Amino acid sequence: MGIVSQLLRCCQTVQLRVRHGYSKRVWCALLGKTLYYFRSQEDKFPLGQIRLWEARVEEAERSCDSEQHKWPLQDGKSSMCTLSVQPPGQGPTYLLIESQQEKVAWLYHLSVAAGTSVGQVGTEFEQLVGKLFSVDGDPGSQIWRHPVLCFSKEALSSPLTTLPSKALQTEAIKLFKTCQLFINVAIDAPAIDYHVSLAQSALQVCLTHPELQNEFYCQLIKQTRKRQPPGQPGPLQGWQFLALCVGLFMPQHPFLWLLQVHLSKHGDSRTEVGKYAIYCQRSLDRTQQRGERQARPSRMEILSLLLRNPYHHSLPFSVPVHFLNNTYQVVSFDASTTVEEFQSRLNQDICIRKTSQSGFSLYSDDPAGQDLEHYLQGGLKICDIIAKWEEAFKHTGKSETAKSVRFTYKNRLYFSQQVRGETERERLLLAYQTNEEIVAGHFPVNKELALEMAALLAQVEFGDFERPFSPSGSAGCHTKSSQTLKQVLERFYPKHYRRAYSEEQLRQLNQRLSGRWASLRGRSAPECVRIYLTVARKWIFCGAKLFDAEPISPSSLPSGRVWLAVHEEGISVLEFNSIKLLVSHPLMTVMSFGASGQDFMLVVSKATGGNTCKDKPTEKYLFTMTVSKLRELTLLIAAYTNTAHQQKSAAHHLSAPALLLAQSDLKNRELRSKSPPNPACRPSKAPTLL
Repeated sequence: MGIVSQLLRCCQTVQLRVRHGYSKRVWCALLGKTLYYFRSQEDKFPLGQIRLWEARVEEAERSCDSEQHKWPLQDGKSSMCTLSVQPPGQGPTYLLIESQQEKVAWLYHLSVAAGTSVGQVGTEFEQLVGKLFSVDGDPGSQIWRHPVLCFSKEALSSPLTTLPSKALQTEAIKLFKTCQLFINVAIDAPAIDYHVSLAQSALQVCLTHPELQNEFYCQLIKQTRKRQPPGQPGPLQGWQFLALCVGLFMPQHPFLWLLQVHLSKHGDSRTEVGKYAIYCQRSLDRTQQRGERQARPSRMEILSLLLRNPYHHSLPFSVPVHFLNNTYQVVSFDASTTVEEFQSRLNQDICIRKTSQSGFSLYSDDPAGQDLEHYLQGGLKICDIIAKWEEAFKHTGKSETAKSVRFTYKNRLYFSQQVRGETERERLLLAYQTNEEIVAGHFPVNKELALEMAALLAQVEFGDFERPFSPSGSAGCHTKSSQTLKQVLERFYPKHYRRAYSEEQLRQLNQRLSGRWASLRGRSAPECVRIYLTVARKWIFCGAKLFDAEPISPSSLPSGRVWLAVHEEGISVLEFNSIKLLVSHPLMTVMSFGASGQDFMLVVSKATGGNTCKDKPTEKYLFTMTVSKLRELTLLIAAYTNTAHQQKSAAHHLSAPALLLAQSDLKNRELRSKSPPNPACRPSKAPTLL
């Protein structure tokens, strides 16, 4: 076990010795320049703390004349190693440590945190770095030429940094061997997966054991401190490895300082190495801004950095984002780009308002190949998503190495108040999303209306209808027209209607569709989309998201499957076949919701006479549904609930005249209502998300 600090991110149990003979076994954590100690590893609140800056940290002699400084016995044996920590103006505190190896780790990291003994503690590499730090990295210093700081063909006999266990020291030696293989074997594009495997293996070890992150950075800095012979791979591939590393995690002080000096010294837009150094500076800045990553780099990320110099691209990676109208947009990003940043860039490219207004969100497909889409939360990093998807895909046993995640952009939250500000692109994508619901039978339209709406989208997709009769009476023209009509019916007409038709009925349907479509000749795509959405929005649940579920309770619901419709007003239960409303609960009546075992639970307060009060009895609903849909449903309700409370909070900040106007309007509506709302009975806080 090691020390949690800016340099080593673990905790260590030690015996804490203070003055007057008082001692206690505690769990210590070094965070920044402060040593905290707890009763146990599970405790969240420390018993106390010791500020280390400018403290005197040294190894204490075990022989002590003072009676109050006699060392306590541990399991009948005297403590092996002891450190003394004495902040300015205070008496010493003694740390009794069980092994020499742990003592060395504690001594080094406590000394660095205290800012004392610079260049006098730690490994030879650490001491040299400390001395360089004390001279502010003077470029003329002979220390830079020390062999320990420079490229080495030989393997390491011991780690470059202080590590708290033999196991980590062994891993550090293995990391250096991996680093040497990556650098010394020339990159061959057809056999690129060799270097992909080396990089992923080493960086996964660093993510699994954060204590090794400083060590690996020191190894990469050491192995890139050499002039590159012409025509040889050498350090250039070391810089490429470093470029992969800086996008994942950062070293801690003083190695962060060493890395920054190293990058600044080598940055040069005229050389390949210099360009990678400049890219590393950019990437490191982004990692500092956006935080560290969760997953090792994906194959896509590694290929991008190895096969094309990322210096030439401020956003070196790119992926297509697909839309429901069978189009896509390529979006660029870097190692630290979050979903929120990615969506913002996409919105600018395709003329869609920000997510809070448009309600559009990013989804990924399922790596296991299931017919599922996964909503991606704004704080996630795109590179982490790609890497985790890739890893999950590997576990399916499929051998397609080039297979990658598929991103889809579509509407998630639908707000009726935002309709007025819609852009043309939003309307177009909403129309196609509504079409998906119609085709799947999740939208109540009769056969004639379905045909009208299919004709509208046909005009949007293909333009004016081409009649099957050409001047020469070409049979080919007729065939092409028939194929187009067939394609329109498959994409835009409800499946359950088509399946019920005979061959003759389908032929007649084609004729009727061609007539409807021909009647739209000359209509522009935006005009047809507006007509389409005007018709669709007549259904009160247009824009709602439907979830297939089976009610367990209460008994008032019918047996068998139902639809749970989630929308901005609340949660509704719809009859499965007819999609007719069975029961609806406004968001303000929802008390709690979420998973209850394998089922979805919804608790609502009962309403009487249109009023809802917290002290009224509640009603509990239980539904059986798939785990993936349960999670999606829960997150969606939470999103609508949070939005409602944000709007409510914003309303409290209205200016006085606006607030009076709002109150006047509310009073008028109450007078017109048979059951005036009672604000005192409304829930005062958000429902509980289980």
